[in-house]
Amino acid sequence: MKQSFEKGFFAPLPVLIIGTYNANGTPNAMNAAWGGQVGMSQISVSLSSDHKTTENIRLNREFTVAYATAEHIAACDYVGIVSGKNEENKLEKCGFTVTKSDKVNAPVIDQLPVTIECKVTDIQEEFGETRVVAEVVGLKADENVLTDGKVDYSKAGLVIYDTATKCYRKVGESVAAARSAGRKFQ
Repeated sequence: MKQSFEKGFFAPLPVLIIGTYNANGTPNAMNAAWGGQVGMSQISVSLSSDHKTTENIRLNREFTVAYATAEHIAACDYVGIVSGKNEENKLEKCGFTVTKSDKVNAPVIDQLPVTIECKVTDIQEEFGETRVVAEVVGLKADENVLTDGKVDYSKAGLVIYDTATKCYRKVGESVAAARSAGRKFQ
């Protein structure tokens, strides 16, 4: 029998590490779970209006999005709980190093295996948050997470944020081929 709850919802979300540069050129990153793919070539991220990262995105109109991994979960969590306004060198403090993206004016975190490079197409203030929509202009992936020339997310050790239990969970094995498993009912 299904249980009923007064409010709330269960929605596993990707753990996104948003990379930007501060006005002085210092790299910054934050952990954001409220985001995802929009169509085939855009991403949407909902951020608090007062985050240093939000300020940086408004300034530069470019950013990177790396996917958090189980291997680096402490550092990924740290960049979400410590503000860039209070700790300018938080990436260095948690052991992250960066390389400047060759596609956008934003840092690529060397330790995280998959990063998308984004250019802002729209910024909207809504629901007490800042929604950033951006075009994905590039993708970087470590060779060790590729299978047959494609990103194999099972090799990357990606994590999701479980909103129901407020914990990170590792993404697991493939259970079926998309747009194929259901063909047995045709």
